[in-house]
Amino acid sequence: MIRVTVWNEFKHEREFESVRAIYPKGIHGCIADFLGKEEDITVQTATFDMPEHGLTEEVLRQTDVLIIWSHALQEKFSDEVAERVQRHVLSGMGLIALHSAHFSKIMKRLMGTTMTLKWKHGEQEKLWCISPNHPIAEGIPEKIEIPQEEMYGEYFDIPKPDEVIFAGWFSGGQVFRSGCTFTRGLGKIFYFQPGHEEYPIYDIPEIQRIIVNAVHFCAPQRMNRKYPECEEIKE
Repeated sequence: MIRVTVWNEFKHEREFESVRAIYPKGIHGCIADFLGKEEDITVQTATFDMPEHGLTEEVLRQTDVLIIWSHALQEKFSDEVAERVQRHVLSGMGLIALHSAHFSKIMKRLMGTTMTLKWKHGEQEKLWCISPNHPIAEGIPEKIEIPQEEMYGEYFDIPKPDEVIFAGWFSGGQVFRSGCTFTRGLGKIFYFQPGHEEYPIYDIPEIQRIIVNAVHFCAPQRMNRKYPECEEIKE
């Protein structure tokens, strides 16, 4: 079984009725619901207001893939917890960062860049699959039409990805590297752009399938992870 923890700030859903109407269980609850239908995945959730943001050492040790969604509380996130997550990724835990989680302390630490981009509300998106043979793209059509989404545009200040799997084209003419993989230490990372809280993005079946595929891709090959340390070679 792949053990997944879905982490969400859970702020917008509590403060805005329009967002709560789309995600009554929170974004984390929506994602946990469709992941929980998979026979080989077990899911737990965590949110910002929990002690240590719900990402304690014990929780992370029992997590094979961590999914994060963040936006309004990026700077208030604990530096200590961000360092803890980074350490677990380096030791083999998979990480999936959704939408505005690109700007989280966790992603900034792992990527080493500003993670800045251009953005604009309320455009249509055509999400193109440009690496159809990648495992994350399995069963995904060439193009996914998203009626409304927050536009993310280039330049996106990220290090060179291992692979760009999806590219977004927006009705305003902007393009974006919308689905990218990275490797840090022993851990696999997938950044996926769709998912603004004002639109029911995570109800789209193809988006759900991409996240399910990403969980399988990012899951560590060795479930008993060990943080890599310098090891002396004795002749």
